Amino acid sequence: MNTPLFTINHLDAWYRKDRLVLSDFSIALAEHEAVGLIGLNGAGKTTFFKVLSGLLPTFRTGEILFRGKPAAFRDEAFKRCRYTVFAEDHSFQYFTFAEYLSYVFSAYQKRQPDITELLQAFHFEDFTNVLLKDLSTGNRKKVFLITAFALKPPLLLLDEPVNGLDFQSTEAFYRLIADYKTVGTVLFSSHILESVTLSADRVLILENGQIRQAFSQGQLSGMNLREVLHE
Repeated sequence: MNTPLFTINHLDAWYRKDRLVLSDFSIALAEHEAVGLIGLNGAGKTTFFKVLSGLLPTFRTGEILFRGKPAAFRDEAFKRCRYTVFAEDHSFQYFTFAEYLSYVFSAYQKRQPDITELLQAFHFEDFTNVLLKDLSTGNRKKVFLITAFALKPPLLLLDEPVNGLDFQSTEAFYRLIADYKTVGTVLFSSHILESVTLSADRVLILENGQIRQAFSQGQLSGMNLREVLHE
């Protein structure tokens, strides 16, 4: 593994303290890699993304390091280094895409780039001035994915990113993930095995709140992942 970008050790997280969702969970992500996180429903994937995004305060953890230095999920410095796309997101309903994009780049203190190619890749050119509340589920997902790939944070977190996407947008997503490793690290969860086998350098199996197994790129196949999940 290359020099770690992000490391967290011994994370516990819960909604009810007598029932841990994540228990003694540890993970390390290298610079410039794509990592897939898979598990059955209820395994803790979305909970982990909520913790990393500073949205779930009910957790405890040991060491948290970002580029070798201690970090906290709600620190401004760490927040500007990561962006999360959730499986479902109903925030900013009265923003248009153009307004949301401008807001995000202002919050991250970055200059907004030309996103013409991203709009074309996701076939979103006709929806930039539509309120998010009036978009379909798939087009709402595109809002956040286009923003993510335009923003290019060092750590990009994607929870079920291809859910709701049409075929052409899914193909574009795979290409963008491959290219993204030149600028940052991607951690994405999925229950669609194709997403993992096509895009990930490593795949981590999350079961009962812990990483139970890991596969490298050379070991990936739809069959062995199905067998692992079945077990």
